[in-house]
Amino acid sequence: MRKSRVLRIMRQGGVAVSTKFNFSDPREAEIAASCGFDCVWIDMEHVPNSITTVGDFVRGVRSFDCDVLTRVQRGSYSDLIRPLEADSTGIMVPHLMGLEDAKKIVYYTKFHPIGRRPVDGGNADTGYHCTDMQAYIKEANEERFVVVQIEDPEPMQELDEICALPGIDMIFFGPADYSQGIGKPFQFQDPEIHEARRRIVETAHKYGKFAGTVGGINDFASLVDLGYQFINIGSDVSAIYNYNHDNMTKMLEVMKAAGVYVGRN
Repeated sequence: MRKSRVLRIMRQGGVAVSTKFNFSDPREAEIAASCGFDCVWIDMEHVPNSITTVGDFVRGVRSFDCDVLTRVQRGSYSDLIRPLEADSTGIMVPHLMGLEDAKKIVYYTKFHPIGRRPVDGGNADTGYHCTDMQAYIKEANEERFVVVQIEDPEPMQELDEICALPGIDMIFFGPADYSQGIGKPFQFQDPEIHEARRRIVETAHKYGKFAGTVGGINDFASLVDLGYQFINIGSDVSAIYNYNHDNMTKMLEVMKAAGVYVGRN
C-alpha cells in the first residue's frame, strides 16, 4: 500500500497543504499535484461526483506522491468505505454531530482491532487482491486517515471524548457552517469563531490527534501558529472564477479605451 504523504509530513511535525476540487476532471488534480500540493480534496457532499471520479483522481496524482482526500456524502457505511477502496488516502466526514456519531464512523472505517470495517480485498487499495490481507488491514489503519468535520456547535460539548476516540485521525474545523450554526453567518472574525478554532486544535493535540482547517495565503501563518497541521488553500471553482473575472474586467477596460462597443456597463 502506498504510504500517505500527508501523514508522513504531519508525523514529522510539518504542515500539509491541500486544495479542493468540485469539478470531476482528474486533469485538474494532476496539475495541482505537479505544482507540489501534498493533497487534493475531492468533494462528494455538495456536488455529484462519483466513485469513478475518485478512482480517476487517485490515478491522476499517483505519480506525484500526492494524497487524495474524499469528503463523503452522509449515508450508509458503503458511502464511507467506497472511497477508501478506490484508494483515496483519506476520507472526510462532514457535520459530525457527537460522540456516538464518531463511534459509528470509526466502526465502519477502521479494521480490527480498532473497528469492524467491512473487508472486500478486490479493489484498488489492495492492488486487486495482490497483497497479503493481514498486512493490508494493518497498513490501512496506519496509512489511511479518517477526518471528521466539526462545523456545528453541538459536538463541541463532547469534543474531548471525540478527540480521545481511537480511530479518528484528524479533527477538521469548518468555520462557514459553524458561523451559521451559532447565528453569525460568515462573521469569521467573531470571538466565538476564534475560540472554537483555538479550542479544536488544542483539544486535538491533547489527545494526539491532528487538526485541520481551511485557510488562505493571508492567514496561513496564523493558523500554523495556532497549531494546525493540515490547511486547505483555495479551490478549482474560485480559481476559475477569479481568472475569468480578472481577465474580463481588464478586457472591458481595453475595449472601452479602444472605443469598441462592449454591449454592457
